[in-house]
Amino acid sequence: MAAPKRGRSASAPSKPGRSLALILIAIVALAGGMFASGHTTPRLGIDLAGGTSITLKAKADQGSAINKANMDTAVDIMNRRVNGLGVSEAEVQTQGNDNIIVNIPKGTNSKEAQEQVGTTAKLYFRPVLASEPSGPATKSPSPSASSKGGSSPKPGSSPSASASATEKATGSGKETASGSASPSASATSQGRAVTDALKADATPSPSGSASGSAKPSATPSAPAGDGSGADAKLQAQYAALDCTKPTDRANAGKNAKPGQPIVACGKIDDAWYKYLLGPAAVDGTEVKKAQAVFDTQGAAGWQVQMNFTSKGAKKFADITGELASKPQPQNEFGIVLDGEVVSSPYVRQSITGGQAEISGSFQQDEAQGLANMLSYGALPLSFQEQSVTTVTAALGGEQLHAGLLAGAIGLALVVIYLVVYYRGLSLVAMASLLVSAILTYVIMSLLGPAINFALNLPAVCGAIVAIGITADSFIVYFERIRDEIREGRTLRPAVERAWPRARRTILVSDFVSFLAAAVLFVVTVGKVQGFAFTLGLTTLLDVVVVFFFTKPLMTLLARRKFFADGHKWSGLDPKGLGAKPPLRRTRRPAGPAAGPVDPKEA
Repeated sequence: MAAPKRGRSASAPSKPGRSLALILIAIVALAGGMFASGHTTPRLGIDLAGGTSITLKAKADQGSAINKANMDTAVDIMNRRVNGLGVSEAEVQTQGNDNIIVNIPKGTNSKEAQEQVGTTAKLYFRPVLASEPSGPATKSPSPSASSKGGSSPKPGSSPSASASATEKATGSGKETASGSASPSASATSQGRAVTDALKADATPSPSGSASGSAKPSATPSAPAGDGSGADAKLQAQYAALDCTKPTDRANAGKNAKPGQPIVACGKIDDAWYKYLLGPAAVDGTEVKKAQAVFDTQGAAGWQVQMNFTSKGAKKFADITGELASKPQPQNEFGIVLDGEVVSSPYVRQSITGGQAEISGSFQQDEAQGLANMLSYGALPLSFQEQSVTTVTAALGGEQLHAGLLAGAIGLALVVIYLVVYYRGLSLVAMASLLVSAILTYVIMSLLGPAINFALNLPAVCGAIVAIGITADSFIVYFERIRDEIREGRTLRPAVERAWPRARRTILVSDFVSFLAAAVLFVVTVGKVQGFAFTLGLTTLLDVVVVFFFTKPLMTLLARRKFFADGHKWSGLDPKGLGAKPPLRRTRRPAGPAAGPVDPKEA
C-alpha cells in the first residue's frame, strides 16, 4: 500500500447529515418546549414592559441612625430579598438621603416582592407562651393518642396552655418528623407551620444542653399569664384577639419592643392562629445564612437550614435548651417578622454549634420564602411605604423601537456586504444567521420562566453586537476556503483543509468574547449584566451554529456542481480568486535498468 504523500493529512470521514439532523432536532425540541410552556415571547424588563415602582422612606428606629452605611446595607438586603423571590432585573437604589426606590418588572411575582419589601420591620425569634386557632370558622382537631391530655379546645375558648398543648400535639404531626407519630396525628389537617420540626445538624454535647437547668411546668394547663411574664393586660389582648379580622392582625404586635412579650397572628394552611409570645430571644441579624434544601437521604422533603453568628449561636443554644423541657406549645419559638408569626417550630433539645434546620410538610416555594425571610428579614432601619406607582413602558418602547431599527439597518448592511463580496456563499451565511436567531429567541423565551431572565435594552444591544461576532466566524471560514482554492485545490478538499485552521481562529475569537462577557457579568450589576449575559449566550450559540450547521452545510454544497465547478456567482470562482494552476509532478528520466540502451550511445 502506498504511503500518503508528504504535506497531506488524512482526515476523518465527514458526516454532515448527522450534524444537520442534530441541530434540527435541537431546534424542534426547544421550540416545542417553548410552545408547551406557553411562554412564546421573551420576558421583558421594566424598561421595556413597565412594572411597579415602590418608594420607601427610612425612619430611625431604636438608635439606628439614617446614614449612608445603613442605607447601603438596606439596599443590598432589599436587592437580595426581591431577587431571591425570583424577581430578576429588579432595581433597588437610593434617592436622596432617606429614600429607597424599588422597581419591579411587570410579569413577575411583584405582589409578593412588594409585600416583603414593604415588610421592613426586624426579624425576631420569640418563645411561644400560648397558641390556639383564631376565629369562629376554625375547626379544632380531634384528640389522638399523641395529645398531651384534655379535649380539643372549642373555637373561642379561653386561652390556656392546656388547650393549646392539646391542639398542637394532636394536629401537629411533629412526632411524624421523628418517626413515632400515629397515623391520625400525621393525617390531621392542622397547618404546616406548626408541624415544623427543628433539629440540630449534629448531636449536641451533654455539656451544651440547657435542659437540666430549665424549669419544667408542673402542668401544661398553667395559665399563660401565670409565671410566664405576661400581665393581665396582655392576657386580655390575647383573649380578645381575632386574627381573622384584618384590623386585629394589623394592630397585633405592632410597635412592641424586643424585650416585651407580645400577641401576634400567624397563618397556617389558610387558617389563622393567635400567639402569645415572650420577649425576643434571638435577633434576625444574628442569622448568618438560611437556605432551602431538599433532603434526598432522610426523605424529609424540603427543609430550611440556618447558620447563626457566634453571638447568635450562643443565644439560640440557651433558648432552645430552655424550651426543650417544656410541654407544647411552650417548647416552640415563633419566628416573627413585622408582628406576624411566619413559622413556629418546636425543639426537643438544646441546639448548639450554630446550625439548625426546620423541616415539615414544606412545599418548595414555602421553604424558599421562609429562607428568604430568615436571610434578608433584618434591616438596619425601619421603612415606611410612601407610594406605589405603575411604570409605563412608553419610553422604553421608543428606545426599543430605535434599537431594533438600528439592528435592522446593521443586519441589512451585513447582508449587502455578504452578497456583493461572497455571492453564493452569502446564502450559507444568511442561513446560519437565521438558525442563530431562532436559537437565541427560543432560548431567551425559555430562560424567562426558568431563571427569571428579563430582556432589557442593554440585553437587546448585546444581541445586536452578536450579529457582528457571528458574521465574523463565517467570514473566517470562507476566507480559509478561498485561500485553499487560490493554492490550486478543488472545492471539496479545500473545504476540509480549511476547516482545522478556521476552527482554531473561531474558537480563540469566541473565547475572548465569552471571557469578556463573563468578567463583565461578574463585576457589574443591574442592567449591564443583561448585556453581558446576552453577549455570552450568543457567543456560545455562535460556536454551536458554526460547528453543527455552517461547516456541515458547506460540506454538502461542495458536492454540488454550482459550487464545485466554481461558477462565477458561487463566490468560489478560481479565475476570479486568482488561483494558481494545479501543480503537476514531472517524472524523472528512467535509469539504465529501466529499458534497453541504444548501441550508438553506448
